[in-house]
This record gives sequence, structure tokens and C-alpha cells, in this order.
Amino acid sequence: MTRHPLLTVALVLVAGAGIVVAAFWAPDRPLETLAPRWAPPPSTFRTIDGVAIHLRDEGPRDDATPVLLLHGTSASLHTWEGWVDSLRPTRRVITLDLPGFGLSGRTPRDDYSVARMSRLLLAVLDTLGVRRAIVGGNSLGGRLAWGLAATDSSRVAGLILVDAAGYPSQPTSVPIGFKLARTPGVRRIASRLLPRSVIESSLRNVYGDPSRVTPALVDRYYAMAVREGNRDALLARFRGFGSRSDTLALRGLRIPTLILWGARDRLIPPGDAARFARDLAGSQVVMFPTLGHVPHEEDPAATIAPVLAFIRARP
Repeated sequence: MTRHPLLTVALVLVAGAGIVVAAFWAPDRPLETLAPRWAPPPSTFRTIDGVAIHLRDEGPRDDATPVLLLHGTSASLHTWEGWVDSLRPTRRVITLDLPGFGLSGRTPRDDYSVARMSRLLLAVLDTLGVRRAIVGGNSLGGRLAWGLAATDSSRVAGLILVDAAGYPSQPTSVPIGFKLARTPGVRRIASRLLPRSVIESSLRNVYGDPSRVTPALVDRYYAMAVREGNRDALLARFRGFGSRSDTLALRGLRIPTLILWGARDRLIPPGDAARFARDLAGSQVVMFPTLGHVPHEEDPAATIAPVLAFIRARP
């Protein structure tokens, strides 16, 4: 029997769609399957302010002013490992996965506002018995770092802003993963399908030297992306984006601040470093000519040097 041409085309399209889904199908993975590889000691899990938090608390316990480091969108505490290796011998250093990223759980009502995150971070410091800390953050983590200082400056002894978010700006290039998460209709599909190439492309986009993106790095980001609930949490975050960031609060801060920036950052323009320096009296800027949006991860050895000098001045 002769098959109708339209039916043949339909069958081919259905078969092709099935192959694509099979190839890129990436269901959520429960925490229990990821923790053995990605959360060995000194990782711990604590429920703080209603959120299950993956954190690491390393270095000498007699450090009066620990360092708290906050990662950016879709990253995890692992992004700071190079810095932690240098800090840990002499300083207490705390890293954590922000809610809905890495191995931490989501917030009860998918509230990821700066106000909610500030309350959570203060609760983390309280739980760990930290009165004051030097707080550093990259991108979104930088926004949360200075947001925490604006909420309660008495708890922040110094700020380290690494390609920090905050000012309205126009990126020259956006990682494909972010584009998918922001596109209605596509983002729901993207929450269940995840080609590894999307992760690799997004990482290469934010590195100043894409050749530094290794298969091991892609493996880690991919594993964090498919952690149960993380993609839905990312969609919730992007739905809430667009609210104004009150950078006027920066002008009232009197906190020693180190501003680090990758000159090849195409997501948050390097010109924003000068805007932070303008609004934060007495701050200093260090620019890295060959690095991108995550300079601390791309080249930990080069970027930690000014950090160590900054921290030594604040025992």
C-alpha cells in the first residue's frame, strides 16, 4: 500500500523529535546521587532559615574575621576552590551553594529576592557563630554581598566584588543557557532537556580564554544544573528579574572594598567597575586584561594575589 507523502513527512518528524529527546533528555537527579562526588568532606548540609544549605567551613576557628564567598548564577561553591586553597592555611573561609543552585535546596516559596537572601546569609553567619566577616561575591553573589552590607553593615568588615551585578547595563553577549531560561515556551522544555553542549557553550561565553574550559569543568556545571529542582528554581529567578537594583544604597556604605574585574567580561561590562568605585568611597579596582566574567575561577592564582593583600590589612 502506498503511503501518503504527508504521512511520511509526519512520521519522519516524529521519529526525529524522538531521537532529539532521547539524546538530550536530562531528568532531574536527586541530591543523594550527586553528593558522594560533589560534596565530600569538608562539605556539610544544614537547614538554615528553612533552606537546606550545602556549605564548607574551613581554616582556623580562631580567625576573628572569616571570609564568606558567594558564587554567581548557575555556579556553586566549587567555583571558589582555587581561592580557598590559598586562604585556608591562615584564614577561616566559608563557601556555600546559594538556594536553588549547586546542591542546596530551593527556598520554600521560590523567593530569591535580595532581602530574602540577606536574611538567609545573616542566619548562616549566626549559625556558624560569626559576628563579622569579609564578604566576597561574583556576579549575582556580588549583588548579594553588597546587598548584605546595605542591610546590616555592622556584620561586614570588608567587601570583595568580583564582576558584581547591580547597575543597569547592556551585555554584549549572553550565555545560551541564560537565553533559553528567559524565553517563554522554550524555557519549560529546557527544564527537562539539556544538551551538554549548552553548558559548554555558556561557560566558553563567560571565560576570557575559552580554551581554559575543560571537560571536567563542564561535567561539574552540568551535574549542578540537573540537581533536582535547580532548573525550576532558575526559571523562577528569571521570571523575577527586572526589578530595580537600588545602587543608591552603595553611597552610604563606609566599608573597605576591593573591586576585581575581568576586562573581557561580556556579560557585565568592565565599565561597571568604575561605577562601583565611584559609589563606594575609598574602594580600589584591579582589572585583569585577559580574563572574563568569572576571573576567580578562570585564573585563581592571578586573582587571589590582590585579595590576600586586601585581607592582610584586615586581621
